[in-house]
Amino acid sequence: MRISQLLNKDSIIADLKASDKKGVIDELAAVASTATKASAKEIATVLMEREQLGSTGIGGGIAIPHGKLDLVRSIVVGFGLSRKGVEYESLDNKPVHIFFLLLTSENSTGGHLKVLAQISKLLKMNQFKKKLAAAESVDDIYDIIMEQDEDF
Repeated sequence: MRISQLLNKDSIIADLKASDKKGVIDELAAVASTATKASAKEIATVLMEREQLGSTGIGGGIAIPHGKLDLVRSIVVGFGLSRKGVEYESLDNKPVHIFFLLLTSENSTGGHLKVLAQISKLLKMNQFKKKLAAAESVDDIYDIIMEQDEDF
């Protein structure tokens, strides 16, 4: 499974407006809701519940908010870029700029973990992160992710 099979341009935000964690979650939930039967509010609730267990801000300017919902039938991947950075309670206490959203069904385990692992692998590549951070549009972001995804 590749991220390119799961990510849709409609689920990408090239310039997040939010200045806090809740705002980012709300923005990402709104675009992700177009790819599922769940409402933006239901998605945001699940993501915030997961954040209460521990921040999905993994450090290095990256967060991977994720959650499971009954109304999600297939794996949904979203992406958001914050130009100014957001205080996200990340592990290194630094602002987050790059957000990958992951939603799966309640009974998904293997697929969920595989996609998380793939996203993590991609984000360990410094050149990939630099390109994403410099991207100016949804098309740029989509192309950067698609180009890198082909290498797996």
